[in-house]
Amino acid sequence: MIRPIILASTSPYRQQLLRQLGLNFCAVVPVGEEHLDQNVAPELLVKHLALNKALSVRDQYSDGLIIGSDQVFVNARGKIMGKPGSVAGAKQQLQAMSGKTHIFYTAIALFDCRSERSLADYITFSVTLRSLTAEQITYYVEQENPIDCAGSFKIEGLGISLMEKMSGDDYTSLIGLPLIRLTTMLQEFGVDVLAP
Repeated sequence: MIRPIILASTSPYRQQLLRQLGLNFCAVVPVGEEHLDQNVAPELLVKHLALNKALSVRDQYSDGLIIGSDQVFVNARGKIMGKPGSVAGAKQQLQAMSGKTHIFYTAIALFDCRSERSLADYITFSVTLRSLTAEQITYYVEQENPIDCAGSFKIEGLGISLMEKMSGDDYTSLIGLPLIRLTTMLQEFGVDVLAP
């Protein structure tokens, strides 16, 4: 019998990605606020944020596996960045990112409600943006309104046109849920997405 799967996220992007694996799941709102601590290494920070999302809803379930995920990126100056939160913020982020390479850190965490065992990992993906004009940035932000996306772009949409090059092992990590790593982690908890 397949374990109940709970996604501690209201992100439509993460939900759409998880549907690719053909799993039945429910999505719930994680509790708590995200704080981007510049004094913590990005890989540790993003794993902590993802695990906190999963743990924040554990009291609601006695069974099942809870998935938490989070994403930050490190800009060319070495600063940890998150979602812009506004149109003006998105334009500023893209202007600062234009013509430079940035590294995205996407973490995935699983919490087993039965055993109370947890597992967390992260994936990196680097992107280099084209040199963009103010007009191009304004047009893009007006078209996709990426205020809820770290980096202010939606790579699965028109955001691909902002890119000069990308490098990484799992493009789904850039969207917000690294499916290759998640599939492996689910197997460690007895869930095989390829099992009939």
